[in-house]
Amino acid sequence: MTPDEILKYCSDNLDGTVEVSGWGERGIFYNPENKLKRGIYVLTVKEKDGDNDKGSHLNREGVFRVNLGVRKKTFSGMFGKAPKRPGKGCVVDMDYDFTAADTIIPHPVYAWMSWICILNPSEKSFEQLKPLILEAYEYAKEKFAKRKV
Repeated sequence: MTPDEILKYCSDNLDGTVEVSGWGERGIFYNPENKLKRGIYVLTVKEKDGDNDKGSHLNREGVFRVNLGVRKKTFSGMFGKAPKRPGKGCVVDMDYDFTAADTIIPHPVYAWMSWICILNPSEKSFEQLKPLILEAYEYAKEKFAKRKV
């Protein structure tokens, strides 16, 4: 799978979403009729390290990471209790190899917010990720509905 294929899948299958680029990543945001400046995060694809996010070593050739926020219950069912927020420029205190490819793992920085990720997903892993993408989409819709727009 490529970043473009993943973003296209989301754009084609998640109504009311828009693609937004910024901060060294491209993201899918729920924002029907562009009522918000950016929208509510559904999924991002990050292709390079940032000042506060170097845990996956994305500056390696051809490496990218898909990130999405799931409900706390889903996160804890997959990985146990969410960790504490890490210090600036640090990774969460969890026993995972945040550089491993093709495995759904906690996000190295935002696991404390119940974010998960996968580096360079294969087609098989992407199929496993699809229900989680749908959950992130539904969760974003719930958050959007609570906003006053």
